[in-house]
Amino acid sequence: MRFLRVVLIIGVVLGALLVGADRWAVGYAEERLAERIQARQGAGGKAEVEIEGFPFLTQALSHDLDRVNLKLTGVEATADGRKTRLSQIDASFREVKLNGDYTGGTARRAEGTALISYEDLTKASQNGVVLTYGGSPGKVKVTATLDFLGQSLTRHVVSTVTLVDAKDGKGKIVRVRADEVPGGGIPGIEREVRKRTDFDRSVDGGLPAGLGLSALTADESGVHLTLTGTDVVLAGS
Repeated sequence: MRFLRVVLIIGVVLGALLVGADRWAVGYAEERLAERIQARQGAGGKAEVEIEGFPFLTQALSHDLDRVNLKLTGVEATADGRKTRLSQIDASFREVKLNGDYTGGTARRAEGTALISYEDLTKASQNGVVLTYGGSPGKVKVTATLDFLGQSLTRHVVSTVTLVDAKDGKGKIVRVRADEVPGGGIPGIEREVRKRTDFDRSVDGGLPAGLGLSALTADESGVHLTLTGTDVVLAGS
C-alpha cells in the first residue's frame, strides 16, 4: 500500500508539473503572438491574445491551434490619408495554422466585432461636426455649424449609418447620410449642410489581413461593426 501511495504522489506531482509547464508555455506564446500582432498593426493600439484548448503543447507541436481570441484596442485605420480610430476589436480565429518558426499563423476562418465611438466618429468626419446617438438602431445625430450668406447657422440632422461597397470594389466603407435636412425655407441650405454632415470613411486598413466588414449597427455606445473572413493572417510575414 505504501508503494502505491508513493506512486500516486509521484504521479500527482508529475501531472502538476506538466500542467504548470503547459500553462507557462501558453502564456509565453500568447505574449509573443500579441507582440507580433501589435507590430503588424503598426503604431498605436494594444493587442491581447488568448489561446484556447488543452494541452497547448500538443497543439503547438502539430502547428495547429483550435481557437485564438484577439482583443485590439485603440487601432487606427487609414485610407486616403484619413484616419478612423477603432476603439476596440474583438475577434475569434478558428483552425489556426502556425508558420514554421512560430512567429504567426493563418486562421481558416474568423469572426468578430469592432466598435467606433461617437467621439472617434466625430474626429473621422473631419468636417467640424459632432456625432451622437440618433435614438434608434442604425441612426446617428449630426450637429453642424456653418456660415451661410453671412449668417452662422446650426443644424441638427438624424442620419443613417450604413455599410456599402467601396467604389474601387475593394472592401467596405462606413457611410453617413442625413435622412432629411431642415432648411427653414432658405434656398441652397440643404446642399451646404450636407457638405458637412454627409461623409464616407474606410476602416478596412486597420483590420487584420483577410478580416473584412460584413454588417453594422449603432447604439448608445457607438457604431458596431461585424467582422468575418477566411484565411486571415494573425501575424508573421
